[in-house]
Amino acid sequence: MPLMPKRVKHRKVQRGSNSGLATKNNKIDFGDYGLQAMTRGYISNNQIEAARVAINRHLKRRGKVWIRLFPYKPITKKPLEVRMGKGKGNVEGWVAPVKPGRVLFEVSGCNDTVAREALSLAANKLSVRCKFLAR
Repeated sequence: MPLMPKRVKHRKVQRGSNSGLATKNNKIDFGDYGLQAMTRGYISNNQIEAARVAINRHLKRRGKVWIRLFPYKPITKKPLEVRMGKGKGNVEGWVAPVKPGRVLFEVSGCNDTVAREALSLAANKLSVRCKFLAR
């Protein structure tokens, strides 16, 4: 089951702006260690799931994981080899817009080296550059 909203008011949304720095969710709130975005971009539901699996595999059920982002924005795409015009394409997937400074994942219940390695594996799955945070 992919990560996506249960219901949305509007099925297709415009791209909008993703400028500025993260003012909310930019500090560690739940765990002891965190993964913070350094560049801006969109993180898809598949990337979030892959990072979550990577963290949980490395932690081996010791420690707790918090996912601090949710893919609420629909991304549309027109089919291959279709001419321009004729309206907006169909919803292809869901993404979470990410600004620099946003905390993406948090872990606790493990030591520094295990957390650093787990979050490093997760960062490799994401399309933004990240850094490791400790409380």
